[in-house]
Parts: sequence; structure tokens; C-alpha cells
Amino acid sequence: EEDFLEASKHLEKALKISEEVNDIVSFVLANYWLGEALSFNCEFEKAYSHINKALEINEAVNNLWGIAAMKSSIGMVYCWHGKIVLAHQASNEALQIADESGDIYSKASSYTAQGISYYCKGFFEEAVRPLLRGAEFCKRINLLSWDSIARYSLGDAYFNMGKYQESQNYYNEAASILDQANLFPSLSNLCKIGFAKAKIMNNEKDINLESVYGYHKKKRIRLFDGWMARYIGEILLNIDDQHISEAEDWIKEAIEADSRNDMRWHLGRDYALYAELFKRKGDQPKARENLGKAIEILKECSADGWVE
Repeated sequence: EEDFLEASKHLEKALKISEEVNDIVSFVLANYWLGEALSFNCEFEKAYSHINKALEINEAVNNLWGIAAMKSSIGMVYCWHGKIVLAHQASNEALQIADESGDIYSKASSYTAQGISYYCKGFFEEAVRPLLRGAEFCKRINLLSWDSIARYSLGDAYFNMGKYQESQNYYNEAASILDQANLFPSLSNLCKIGFAKAKIMNNEKDINLESVYGYHKKKRIRLFDGWMARYIGEILLNIDDQHISEAEDWIKEAIEADSRNDMRWHLGRDYALYAELFKRKGDQPKARENLGKAIEILKECSADGWVE
């Protein structure tokens, strides 16, 4: 149902009870899932605190697969928060431990997290290799949530490599996994908007914009506020020359949302797209101003490949 506020209330109760009765397994799981719920609601500092508690207990008992899984999740949250150096460090540590443990679950999440950290750094070819391995491991054990994230991220990576058909394929695969399992409809809708964006760039202009707007309207995850808005702005900017004004409205919405939600890496991407819009309009001073903001933020995030 994607009601993360309600989920957080129940998980906080579970946390309190598990601590009172000294149920360590439930305490770890409650901390982990509470951290996940908080991260989807852009409460990143609280999310780190809870996932780190779960990590510390796994470290105390030297549970290698658990350590790798927690570090993978922390790496993902770092990416969303724009702390790309920490994301890359956490995912590399997760992968090293996962390989040491030989556990396929932790390999599935660790390879995926490492691939996403490479993507956020702006190294697309380097991202593809671990993402493909992550998707392969996820498929073998039917790990649907991580599998959809791996395939969605492959859609992103191939899009930025200019391989728009491959991008469409992976966005579609990710959405299909989620729809068949009735998981995270907002993430599925993000994948569908990504699919439309890749179609446009592949010179396939038969896009139903009302469907795209509908995907955004049904969004229930705060994390995707600016993410979806930027994607729609990019679609409108590239579909024809008649939607520039609408594209600007969506890009402004993305900037406002990612500023509000403290999603710095995404904010840098928003400003880069805003610069492209002004370039299309022939407003070079505004283009330079917004490109400067994008570069400053992306450098702050250590997203070196995007700056180049």
C-alpha cells in the first residue's frame, strides 16, 4: 500500500516490544525495515541510524551475509541522499564481504548497490557490469525488489549511454516484475515514465502524455517527488517544440521537491536539465547560471562523471 508513515508506526512498536523481550532477530528486522521505510520518506538521517543498528548487531555476531545486506541498503540510502563517496565505499565493502560469505542473497544486493553507486558517480559502463550480475543473482533466488531495482538502474545506465532500446527493455522488465508481484506501484510507475522517456529519445514519439501524467498522479512515495517530475520535464522537452513551457513547470517542480527532500544528487540533475531547457530557448545567461548550479552540486556529491 506504500503507506510508509503507518508502516513506521507499527515498526516502532515492534522495535519497542522486541527490545523489551530481548528478541534480537525481531529487533534487527524492525530496525532494518524501519530504516527502509524512513528512507522512502526522505528521512535519511533517521534511516541511517536504524539500519546501522541492524548492521552493528550483525557485526557483533559476525553474520557475514547480514553485514553485506545491511551495507548494501545503507549504500542505496547514501545514493538517494547524494552522498556518493559513502555509497560507493559501503557497496564495495558489502561486495567484498558477500564474496567472502559466498551467500547469493548478499551478492544479489551488493552487486546491485555497487552498480548504482557507479551510476551515481557518472560511470555508466562500469555500472552496467555489476548491475547485470546483481540482476542475475536476484533472478536465481526470486529476489523481486532488488531485481526490479537492478533492472530499473540498467534502464537508467543504458539511457545515459545513448542505448535507448536497451534502456526501454530494462525499464519494461523492472515494471513487469513489480506489477506481477503487486509490489511498489510507485516504483513501477517511475519505470513506466522512464520507458516513455527512452522511447522519445529513440525517435518513437507515440507517447500518451495523459498516461504519463497519470503515473505521476498515483505516486505515493515521497522519494520520487522530484525524480518523476524531472523525467516528465525531460519527456516534454524532447517530444517536440510545443511543450517547452510545460517542461519548465515540471523541472521547477523537480527542483522544489528535491530541495525540500534533501536529495542533492537529484537536485544537481534537475539543474542540469533546467540549463538544457534555457539552452533550447536561446537564453545563454540562464543556461550558464543553471549549469553552474548543477556542476557545483554534482561536484559536492562527488558525481565526477556527470560533471565531465
